[in-house]
Amino acid sequence: MAQLELEEVTKVFDTSAETIVAVEELSLDIDDGEFIVVVGPSGCGKSTTLRMIAGLETVTDGEIRLAGERINEKSPKDRDIAMVFQSYALYPHKTVRQNMAYGLHLSTDLDSEEIDHRVREAAEMMGIEDLLDKKPSSLSGGQQQRVATGRAIVREPSLFLFDEPLSNLDAKLRKHMRTELSRIHSEVGITTVYVTHDQEEAMTMADRIVILDQGSLQQVGEPKEVYHEPVNKFVANFIGSPSMNFIDVELERNADGSGRLVGQDFDYSVSNRLLQQIDPSVSDVVFGIRPENARIDPDAPVDGSVETTVDVVEVVGSDNFIYLDLAGKEFRVRTPSEVEPAEGETVRITFDEDDIHLFDSASGEALAHGYPDADVTATVERSDTTADD
Repeated sequence: MAQLELEEVTKVFDTSAETIVAVEELSLDIDDGEFIVVVGPSGCGKSTTLRMIAGLETVTDGEIRLAGERINEKSPKDRDIAMVFQSYALYPHKTVRQNMAYGLHLSTDLDSEEIDHRVREAAEMMGIEDLLDKKPSSLSGGQQQRVATGRAIVREPSLFLFDEPLSNLDAKLRKHMRTELSRIHSEVGITTVYVTHDQEEAMTMADRIVILDQGSLQQVGEPKEVYHEPVNKFVANFIGSPSMNFIDVELERNADGSGRLVGQDFDYSVSNRLLQQIDPSVSDVVFGIRPENARIDPDAPVDGSVETTVDVVEVVGSDNFIYLDLAGKEFRVRTPSEVEPAEGETVRITFDEDDIHLFDSASGEALAHGYPDADVTATVERSDTTADD
């Protein structure tokens, strides 16, 4: 196990047509034994970052240190790192046993007995001990993923790297496998960097989440932190399923310190407690509320609610997703299954100030958050079956 440090790491690809900055001045400190998940949209630089750590891509600028030692110039085989790829990369002509042992035969001087012991031990941990004499072509996708992970475990490296290892699996198996990977990490305790496009994977597996966009670091934090206190509109929109609702509003301040958020077909009162977080010179803001924090309430007072029209109702088992038309824009509400308004019906929605987020209209930076005390874990688990992969 080892601490991993990235100091202002930059990766630039020069092509005949253009220069692409894939990762820009990325700095991270990952503790010994920590499970870090890197997320972001396609092209954000997450896989490039992983490949630089592994030595599969050169570092244009900056420094990568493992256990305090600079590894920029080290070849991949000398970095004491094991990587699991999205494609599993198993040798089709070798058995599971041979696939798992191959790297040890190449890179260590361990005798055959010790290698076989490690393979059997890892196979038991992965639940594939009865597959050791089979070849990859006879295995399911989930079994192949277990073999690829077992092959990494037998190395007993200082660092694990996972590059979207579950993306080829169906939703049910993916959920099961991420639970297995979390269990294995708890057992072996090896520092892990895990890349995924799936924010539900990140929320349920990570000690801390690293969020990238267009090669730049947006936020690093524990799952509850990035969910409840996103540093900007991008993070607020990316984390959570369905994503946060946003409305452009003007902040009007009253003499008593309270205020109003006023937009097209939107008028909501806020207290001094929330406004104290915002510079008095700021007036153009973006109001944000998560779908699970908005409620349809026919008895809500006019001053504390907004009138909208139901556009679409999606029934998803224990919950319903209600898509509303608010001033010509989509507004999403997550409700219990018993709340099922008719399409075209006029309803009133309301929300607690504790759940409000406000962002700067120009920069997207967070200006204020409410004071939530909800447990995000339950929300993430409920949204798992509806995530867009």
